[in-house]
Amino acid sequence: MTKSKSALLFLLGTSLLFSASAHAETTPQKQMSSNPITIYLDGRQLQPEANPLNVKGTVLVPMRGLFEAQGAKLTWNNTNKTVTATKDRTTLTYRLGDHTANLNGQTINLSVPGQISNGYSLIPLRFVSEALGSTVTWDASNHSVQISSSINYETSILWGVNLRSSPDSTSVSTNIEMLSAGAKVHVIREVDALWLEVRTEDHQTGYISAKPKYTDYSSPALIEQQGDALLAYGKKYLGTPYVFGASPDQTATFDCSSFVKRVFQDTLSIDLPRVSYDQAKVGKEVGIGELRKGDLLFFSARKLDIGHVAIYAGNNQILHTYSKELGVHVETFDSQWKKRFVTARRVF
Repeated sequence: MTKSKSALLFLLGTSLLFSASAHAETTPQKQMSSNPITIYLDGRQLQPEANPLNVKGTVLVPMRGLFEAQGAKLTWNNTNKTVTATKDRTTLTYRLGDHTANLNGQTINLSVPGQISNGYSLIPLRFVSEALGSTVTWDASNHSVQISSSINYETSILWGVNLRSSPDSTSVSTNIEMLSAGAKVHVIREVDALWLEVRTEDHQTGYISAKPKYTDYSSPALIEQQGDALLAYGKKYLGTPYVFGASPDQTATFDCSSFVKRVFQDTLSIDLPRVSYDQAKVGKEVGIGELRKGDLLFFSARKLDIGHVAIYAGNNQILHTYSKELGVHVETFDSQWKKRFVTARRVF
């Protein structure tokens, strides 16, 4: 079996499957319709959005839940009914109703095409060989598919964090368990700037904080979202008065470093030092030509080598405070500021 064909089976069915012939030998079609199929992934029962279908001896199941449970990320084009699934270096494109799929540029045949049923996208179950690294068995007595996957638990917990039932830290969400520092999880998807859906090594699925202190997980998309969240929060204080030496324990007034400290703490739980000189020692240095949203910019001021700090807001803009007249505001990172620029630091 070629690598690409194996990868296809992983997507179209590692999670998925037993062959039509095996099905025909062990389970008559009549019995299929009267007894619902249950699907277990690593011992945990999956709850598909719609009931599996039996089409000419081949079982079709909802694809999204099974793909995402094993780490594949899906996008859906409703115009041409095409799904694109990506996992690591594998990209699968499939249009419902077709007898072929495209895997990394190679055409692969499907014995039974996928279809839409009651608004859900269904794809055929496929028999999976041992060579895929996943084991799929048919349990005739329980009328179930048992799937043992080979998930890579790539993300380390850096600080104890709650695994929650929903992406919410309020009482609406219940704690499933506490994940200790050193534990490993698999990130299923980025919910938003602040939450990740994950799977644990003991096969629990839930949500954890995406804030940088809790895990070593990162991605360009998550960093972009977190930069936007940081700036949106900071802009809530536009116009807040400037007072030199303002306490970081309140939000009625700010100076440059108390503002930056408060924004990073409240948004991403990043605890920065109090004054700009010490803040310039945190994180890693980045060049002025590689700035991204959320980077810290440091400038000379008040005859100090470093006496002012601002947050880079993208598009050559900076968010900061230094003026009693303007308070917290956004302005252009122009030649005046570039003359006083000392260094930039990246802290997430």
